[in-house]
Amino acid sequence: MAATYLPTLKQLQYLVALKDAGHFGRAAEACFVTQSTLSAGLRELETLIGVTLVERTRRVVRFTPLGDRIADKARRVLREAEELGDIARAAGRPLSGDMRMSVIPTIAPFMLPHILPRLRRDYPDLKLFLREEPSGAACEGLHNGRTDCVLLALPFACGEVAVQTLFDDRLFVAYLPQDMPSDPPAVPAALIDETRLLLLEDGHCLKDHALSACNRPELRAEATMLGTSLHTIVQMVDNGLGLTMLPEMALKAGILDHTDIVARPLDADNAVRRIALVWRRASPREKDFQLLAEALAEAR
Repeated sequence: MAATYLPTLKQLQYLVALKDAGHFGRAAEACFVTQSTLSAGLRELETLIGVTLVERTRRVVRFTPLGDRIADKARRVLREAEELGDIARAAGRPLSGDMRMSVIPTIAPFMLPHILPRLRRDYPDLKLFLREEPSGAACEGLHNGRTDCVLLALPFACGEVAVQTLFDDRLFVAYLPQDMPSDPPAVPAALIDETRLLLLEDGHCLKDHALSACNRPELRAEATMLGTSLHTIVQMVDNGLGLTMLPEMALKAGILDHTDIVARPLDADNAVRRIALVWRRASPREKDFQLLAEALAEAR
């Protein structure tokens, strides 16, 4: 029987990295190799299978239609290969080895400082690699195999995933005292001035959670959407430029320290977001993710 020459996992990693990055240099950095090493590996792959996968020009990396199909298949093969290791880890010590977790920006700076020391103490063999990114990119990375689990806020359409809810995170209205002279114990949605409302731009689910809870269509039309962080929006509110909505975890983390801002609960139906850990269904590390979810909920 003639020998069968198969692509190596390393070659498939190079191909997927180039597909994700769209640039040889950035793909090489993601794979921790030189650009010449990555380029040579891809040429070997093309020679091996006898087709051109990538059209190379000075400025553009363009995948051929067949290259797109093979890159998608390579991504699935790599995920299956990773799951071989996951199966072995699942049979060994709980929460050990490498784990890649994406965390959305409206959770990461407020929750991670509290939970990471406890995870390091309780699970010293766990190497948790963190990636901060918006919900859409995080869920895409989960299904593409770039990450193993995602810490995010629900409701959010993350596709076919397993979900472990951790806790509810209440929404608050944050403003300077002169913007709400009556200083109510809780702020009804009807009292929010839509022309002064500052929110994160599209792509941040906190904006959608806040607008959904208020149930006022004009807020979506009139609010100012800013491509920035909650910390920057807080500074804008403190300088008299408007009011905003903040999650309770941000308040507990001290985001309003050294400001004149007042925060009161939003008085509306469903004025909470649900913090959850999600992962791919039928993952061999499901018990690890459930254990991680329990640890996250206890350490918040």
